[in-house]
Amino acid sequence: MVESDAKTPRERYRAQVREEIKKHAWEQIADAGASALSLNAIAKQIGVSGPALYRYFANRDELITELVRDAYRSLADTFQARAKAGADLAELAHALREWALADPQRYFLVYGTPVPGYRAPEDTTRIASEMMAVLLDACAAVAPDASPAAPLDDHLAEHRAWARDHQAPPSALSRALLFWTRLHGVLSLELAGHFTGMGFDPAELYAAEVRALANP
Repeated sequence: MVESDAKTPRERYRAQVREEIKKHAWEQIADAGASALSLNAIAKQIGVSGPALYRYFANRDELITELVRDAYRSLADTFQARAKAGADLAELAHALREWALADPQRYFLVYGTPVPGYRAPEDTTRIASEMMAVLLDACAAVAPDASPAAPLDDHLAEHRAWARDHQAPPSALSRALLFWTRLHGVLSLELAGHFTGMGFDPAELYAAEVRALANP
């Protein structure tokens, strides 16, 4: 018996209402950003009272946490599925862009401007670390550069807490951080519309960064 079949009617109804609330929350975020998220407005949209809605999410931060968790889980699952299929670093990079373009508001919720007063719980950072582990595996598989160690390599050899228990060498740590920061930089500018009117294809800029990062 699958897990959904084992739920009681009350549990299935509760899960259905929570999903409807999240759907309206994403619509609000798309219109006005996460900082303007209003549970009372969502309650009106789904035809319940404000107090009734709080039976499903105790407050705004709990709802945001659920959305953040879903977003991170989606990207982590995407990375892990591609890695299991044998994706290399370049293929992971293009999977990241595909995921971001598929839902820009989902991307900005986790990689855009932080929501004022909101602090993500520890389990969301754990999911994020799953993505980084996949990335570090891919970076470790790239042949190391034959040139002398860069200053960043030397620094990361002693400052690797962010990589958790991953045993990637310092050169792979450097490549992973450069991958994450440079590609997110291009994506953030593209999705925010900063390349509009500049007359070039952002996909080509992204591909150039991927080539530079994926090749030793």
